[in-house]
Amino acid sequence: MPLTKRRMQFLSKLVDLYRKTNLPIHYEALAKSIGVSKWTAYDMLKEIEKLGFITRSYEVNTKETGRSQVVFIPTAQATELFDQPRKDTFDPEEWERTAAKISRLLKDLKQAKPDEALRQMIDEIVKHTSRLDFCAYVIGMLLVYLKKLGGKTEAFIRHMVKTAPSNETGMTMFIGTVLGTAIQTLSEELSLEISELVTRLLKSIEDLSGEEKARLSSFLSEVGQNG
Repeated sequence: MPLTKRRMQFLSKLVDLYRKTNLPIHYEALAKSIGVSKWTAYDMLKEIEKLGFITRSYEVNTKETGRSQVVFIPTAQATELFDQPRKDTFDPEEWERTAAKISRLLKDLKQAKPDEALRQMIDEIVKHTSRLDFCAYVIGMLLVYLKKLGGKTEAFIRHMVKTAPSNETGMTMFIGTVLGTAIQTLSEELSLEISELVTRLLKSIEDLSGEEKARLSSFLSEVGQNG
């Protein structure tokens, strides 16, 4: 079965979506991006899967408790097919808008209950496809949790970030420390969701450009201290 022009179109779009988010792609998201029905996208992905360019897995749909959904990720064979040097597409103005929006959202969530605030942030995360935006929103989610901790724990973590030898080191320490605390104190469902998002966050940070990493760590330093 050959990789036809039509199959190549679907595969190219799936690889593009995956590179932007580092998240497995649901066939409905792919269908929406291309402008076809979800069933057309699903049937095409099954054909491409037989060629070895993608693999399927199952993950829990957070909007339908207890139900799993089929998602797809490109294989090494697919990424090699479209392997090109990553272009620096960083847009400073767009980033400033994103950072300002997250800052406003954090302020709005100050009065919300802990679980409600975290759920709102998680819902915001899934709306964004830019890798840098995804990273910023996950960090925003961790900041929401940190604020809800309060007391000596919050003060300690903020001090740790502030006194780190570099912003990037502070960001790494912040992510690890807050995640460790969340796993011990939150409900099993929320802690699992946050753990998965943080795993994807760390992977996404690896793929950011130097300037993007610098902007992200500065964002944490500024918003974290002002939170």
